[in-house]
Amino acid sequence: MFTALVLAWGFTWFAIKLQLGVVPPEISICYRFLVAASLLWIGLALARRLRPVPWRAHGWIALLGVTLFSLNFILIYSATQTVASGIVSVLFTFATVFNALNQWLFMRRTPQPKVLAGAGMGILGIALLFSHEMQYLHGGRAQTLGVGLAIAGTYVFSLGNLVSMRATRNGIDLPNVMVRGMSWGALFLALFALARGAHFVLPPTPVYVLSLLYLAVPGSILGFFAYLSLVARIGADRAAYATVLFPVVALGVSTVLEGYVWTPWAFAGLALILCGNVVIFSRWPLPRLAR
Repeated sequence: MFTALVLAWGFTWFAIKLQLGVVPPEISICYRFLVAASLLWIGLALARRLRPVPWRAHGWIALLGVTLFSLNFILIYSATQTVASGIVSVLFTFATVFNALNQWLFMRRTPQPKVLAGAGMGILGIALLFSHEMQYLHGGRAQTLGVGLAIAGTYVFSLGNLVSMRATRNGIDLPNVMVRGMSWGALFLALFALARGAHFVLPPTPVYVLSLLYLAVPGSILGFFAYLSLVARIGADRAAYATVLFPVVALGVSTVLEGYVWTPWAFAGLALILCGNVVIFSRWPLPRLAR
């Protein structure tokens, strides 16, 4: 499941790139989750797996729509307007650290040293992978704002991980939570787009439509189902290491389709990322931090 998640999200980077500049980003994100939610509603109905949800749970599900399916995307996309996407990817890997800290703050789960060590190795590895773009981070006002937006988006994503655990606590299965969360997310994105005066246009080009379908089905339905399942099974801190690995897949795609050239620093970064993966998911015990 972890491998499928990394592959699904690794290819979303290229699909998103195919959509940039065609319509406003918030409109494309809205389309993505509108299509994903619609297909999921239909699939659950045909499979007779639609389940009623208690009203008291809708608050948590709406919050999931905000944190995981709308606001975090708005912040991350806004960050890329002033900061290179490689730098944003480096900052997004801090989800592993944020998840560990948030589990400690809100759930009193003490972080495992090997998770923090592996996350640190992964973050450093991603920084080396994108070392060429990192050298252009000069700290101007616009870039400082972009970095702040990327960190905020990553933290909102991290909060969404914990919200998903709370939303499924009352016996509601994950697909029924996801379909409603994506619906809320699409609604919030539509309201945000209307508030900004954006126009809802759907380019009929095959490239846009096919990239939208990829983002909606493998990228959203399958990707988020795998990710949130892992959050529930192995914990938000370990599941978040996918945010370190899928940029590696994205660079592999870029190597084939866009001529990305691997440098010695990039290979060193890849080695660190793989070592971090071994450290986080190894079964040998390490002492836990003191409470």
